[in-house]
Formats: sequence, structure tokens, C-alpha cells
Amino acid sequence: MRVVVLGGGYGGLLTTRKLEDRLPDGVELLLVDDTGDHLVQHELHRAIRRPSFTDAISIPLTELTERATVRVADVEAVDREERVVELDGGDSIEYDAAVVAFGAETAYYGIEGLEEYATPLKRLEHAAAVRREFEAVLEAGGGEVVVGGAGLSGVQVAGELAQYARDEGVESHVSVTLLEQRSDIAPSFPANFRDAVRDELRERDVDIRTETTVTAVDDGTVSLDDGEHAYDQFVWTGGITGNHGLGGDRPSVRADLRIDDRTFGIGDAVEITDAEGTVVPAAALAAVRASETVAENVTRVVEAAREGEPRPRLKQWVFDTPGWLVSVGDGAVAQLGPEVFTGAAANVIKSSVGVTYLAEHGSLRRAVSVVQEDLRDL
Repeated sequence: MRVVVLGGGYGGLLTTRKLEDRLPDGVELLLVDDTGDHLVQHELHRAIRRPSFTDAISIPLTELTERATVRVADVEAVDREERVVELDGGDSIEYDAAVVAFGAETAYYGIEGLEEYATPLKRLEHAAAVRREFEAVLEAGGGEVVVGGAGLSGVQVAGELAQYARDEGVESHVSVTLLEQRSDIAPSFPANFRDAVRDELRERDVDIRTETTVTAVDDGTVSLDDGEHAYDQFVWTGGITGNHGLGGDRPSVRADLRIDDRTFGIGDAVEITDAEGTVVPAAALAAVRASETVAENVTRVVEAAREGEPRPRLKQWVFDTPGWLVSVGDGAVAQLGPEVFTGAAANVIKSSVGVTYLAEHGSLRRAVSVVQEDLRDL
């Protein structure tokens, strides 16, 4: 039998590691990823200002797995009826059970000019491009920087670029504007968390414009529903859509995280409603916490299939979180239970989260480098 995990992000990697311990002997475990590296996505924005951080947040999957075979390939399609994964180059892989974990892609919503002129932030090369574009703004003596989409990614990008301008002593020459279509920033998160994030952004002179819809983009102008906004740099973090490996779809799954009898989904690749009816946010924390249930259910399905038994009863997942965390330049906002922390306390929490993740799922060397970078912020 063969189990394939498609994608080496948070959900894919952690599910793979759990399956390495749980799958019966003789079951092949294959991890397919288009880069072969695990990217610590929630730290990606930091590579904009500090390119040296790249090595700490990009880790070869072969260093993080033991039993699983890692294959570097792009998934072009998943034929769930035939249980076949189609790869680039014409190769294919048959499977007995699969976990779809290859994340989502940036959504452009058919907005004219948006994909052509805006830079997304999903990969290391995107962070490098955002840095180059911002340096061009600085070299020109300043200008207008616009970030579209005020979810956590947009908040972190806007905060990082505003902090970059401060670091260079040119904050009076660089304007950073954060656009959000909905009525508030970080709209999926608790009100006290949103309030603290807004305060951190304003402390860094980020201009926040909510209830503002991007309708078109050209070379230098963002057209909005209430006018136009000139820009010298435009970064887009305004939403996600399904991965091309599933034809652009994000299948809806319930609390057992099952797409069909032998295929499961985790992370941004799917839309999840948990056992309590909660629509789970597309966030790294959700993927991390769902990996236990996915691994357990895949194992139950495999064991039942090997024994010729009917479909087993599957574990039901309830999304619970101890809180939320977002970086805003050299600052941070952390929510633990009902309490919200900013300043030094939030920075300590931010540092400990990064170090713990890398120490457990990456390497001590990379964890130490995170500490060294964070010490510069305190």
C-alpha cells in the first residue's frame, strides 16, 4: 500500500511525521512537494527586511523526515476516482490514501491588471522581489507603497515595510497604505486583537483604509471603488484560491477532514468546518493542530483496508487555539486566552513560538538564528 502526502508545508510535514510513527510496516509513505523544502511561512515577511533570515526558515524536507520518501515535483492534478496523482513531466503516482496539503494560491479575483502589476507573498522569491522593489523606492528618494489585503499577511508586510523605512531613517519620505475591503483589519480575529494590531500599525504611521475595494490596477495607479491611489510599489495579500493541483478548488471538508473515502485535506488547500460547526480560519496554526486528526484518520483507513474491513469510524476534529500572534515590524501583538499583549511581552512570545517550532520541526541551528534576529528587536 502507498500513502501520499501532497505538500510539505505545516500540515503536510507534521502529518507526514506522525504517519512515519503510525503507519503499519510495509506501507510506503511518499511526501511530494514542488520545492523539496519546508518554508516556515509565518516568518516569511521577515526575509523582506533581513535576507539572511532565509536560511533559517527554509529547511530541506529530507532533513525533517525519516521513513518517508521525499519527491520533488509539482502536482498538476489529483484523480480521486482512480486514486492517481498527475505530476509535471508526465509522471503519475497511484495511491491507496492521500493527504492534500499543498496549500492555496494567491487570489486575484479577475481584477484587471492585478496579477500583472502586484507582487504576492507566498514564496522566498516573492520576499526577495518585495525587498528589491522597496529598495528601488528608497533609491528614488521615497514614494507610495500600497499593500492590498489586511489579513495577517498584509498586516505583517505593511508593518515590515514601515519598519524598514524607519530603520533607514526615511519614514518621512515613504508612505505605507494598507487597503482592506471589509470593515476592519484582520477581520477574522477577535475585536481586542484587531484593536491592538491597528494601534501597532498606526504607531508606525501606516495609513489604514478599510471598506475599500480594488477594482483595477495599472502601472502606477490602483483604482478603487472610491477613487484612485498612486503607487510606487504594490504588494497583494488580498486572498487565496485553490491550488491548481485541484483545478483551483478548495474542497469543503467536515470534522473528519475527509474529501472522499481515501483522500483527506488539511490547511489552506481545503475549507474546514470542525465538529462544533466552526469555520476554521486559513492559518498556519489551524494546519498544525489538524495534523493529529488527519494522521490518525489516515492510519485507521489504511489499517482497515489492509484487513479488508469496512470503512472505520473516524476521529472528529475540534479547532481550539490558545491564541493568536502577529508581527508588526519590530513589534508584535499576541493574544493568549482573553488577554492581549504588546511590546516586550509580545516580542518574547513571538520569539518563543518561532524557536519552539524550529527546534521541534527544524533544527537547533535555525532556532538559534531566530533568537539572534529577535534579540535585535528587543
